[in-house]
Amino acid sequence: MSEIKIQVKDNGPFLVTGPATITDAAGNVFSLNGKETFALCRCGASARRPFCDGAHKTCGFDSAERAQV
Repeated sequence: MSEIKIQVKDNGPFLVTGPATITDAAGNVFSLNGKETFALCRCGASARRPFCDGAHKTCGFDSAERAQV
């Protein structure tokens, strides 16, 4: 079984790599079109939510979390 990696991109999306399934609140599965790497919106401005469409670049989204070491 492959590992799923989620990377927090500065001022951008969550980048998900690995075999994953994304479902809505009703349990319906979003199509990933066979992709094992995709970006999830964090800014809320994407027209393709829950997926990122790059809207964070023009909406003023500012976020650069760091893990506690």
